[in-house]
Amino acid sequence: QVQLVESGGGLVQAGGSLRLSCAASGRTFSIYDMAWFRQGPGKEREFVASIRWSAGNTIYAGSVKGRFTISRDNAKNTVYLQMNSLNPEDTAVYFCAARRGIGLGYAYWGQGTQVTVSS
Repeated sequence: QVQLVESGGGLVQAGGSLRLSCAASGRTFSIYDMAWFRQGPGKEREFVASIRWSAGNTIYAGSVKGRFTISRDNAKNTVYLQMNSLNPEDTAVYFCAARRGIGLGYAYWGQGTQVTVSS
């Protein structure tokens, strides 16, 4: 099992920045990649970004590319999401997720952290 705990959410004005953290524990050696998803009010959960645990390859959703950066610190078993140039459309609960292999679903999820961007 893998446990994930997010932190770093909050309230920020449009144009501001936040950094989210996701600390992984448990069988972290089994992680293939980790990702951030978000779910805005009345919206479906959507993919934001992912990072390969070992190689560090990253993938971004078009809506955040150039504004958000995903990174990881393997020594701390932590993944980060640096969010810049935030706008009200980024308001959502942000979830961290992990999976054991490409083609597998994200089986492990954190509890989520609220990000609210005011205009």
